Amino acid sequence: MIDRVRIRAVGGSGGNGFVGFRREKFVPRGGPDGGDGGNGGSVTVVTDQSVRTLKEMGRRRLYQAGRGGHGSGSRRHGRRGDDVMLRVPVGTEVRLVGDGKLVADLDREGAMAIVARGGLGGRGNTWFTRAEYRAPRIAQRGQVGEELEVQLDLKLLADVGIVGMPNAGKSTLLRALSAARPRVADYAFTTLEPMLGVVEV
Repeated sequence: MIDRVRIRAVGGSGGNGFVGFRREKFVPRGGPDGGDGGNGGSVTVVTDQSVRTLKEMGRRRLYQAGRGGHGSGSRRHGRRGDDVMLRVPVGTEVRLVGDGKLVADLDREGAMAIVARGGLGGRGNTWFTRAEYRAPRIAQRGQVGEELEVQLDLKLLADVGIVGMPNAGKSTLLRALSAARPRVADYAFTTLEPMLGVVEV
């Protein structure tokens, strides 16, 4: 069972603002019309009841969200970067690698936490127009997204735990009391992963 993984989450960078000016036949002194850059995507962790372990998460080391699109003329804004949704089991803790600070404790279905936020998009030159500065030729660059290394720990939530020597009948007892179906055989260490069962009292 995979119950602890370390990943690097990188938010997408924001798109750059655009420097542009209107060029229309019947519009004198068209003025600036540069659009804004789009915001970068974020890396988000969300719980899903259908996911049991962190096995799928451990297959990759880097999770990076999409970059925001650049602005363009006619005040067209860049598109927002694609988000990355990481589905984890209920009972997953997210901690920063290094100081061990708790980022989120996802203890219920549908709980969500943003691990790495995307950068904001830069403003186009329309934002910098002033009465004394009517033709600005400047625009902002997009901000860089957050980059964090986090550790995901899966807590198995149970009211009662069965502990004993190998071949003591723990799995057999669990099969008899609940609908769980752990593997049972006549040799030691047949059950290699913790099993959960539900018992109505």
